[in-house]
Amino acid sequence: MSKLIRGGRVMDPASGLDDIQDVLIEGGGIAAVGPKGSLSPESGSPVHVIEAHGLWVVPGFIDLHTHLREPGQEYKETILSGSQAAAAGGFTSICCMPNTDPVN
Repeated sequence: MSKLIRGGRVMDPASGLDDIQDVLIEGGGIAAVGPKGSLSPESGSPVHVIEAHGLWVVPGFIDLHTHLREPGQEYKETILSGSQAAAAGGFTSICCMPNTDPVN
């Protein structure tokens, strides 16, 4: 199913884009970015519309300072729980600190 993120503030540092735009997602990737109201999915395709007015649409964040407590202190956090928390917060990549025992 196609997704249309409509009317969000699209910020893409790589291209210098910072504007209210629509983002069309098809086949698991970004198919198009354009001014609000200018995009629509391929004819006949079902579309899930996400209203993003007042929200930011940005590339995934990278956390360069993550404390995953596995191995050695799994009672605090595991690689799974830390990764899930990062994903819920919009992070697509994390770099864990080597302060575990033994060092990960």
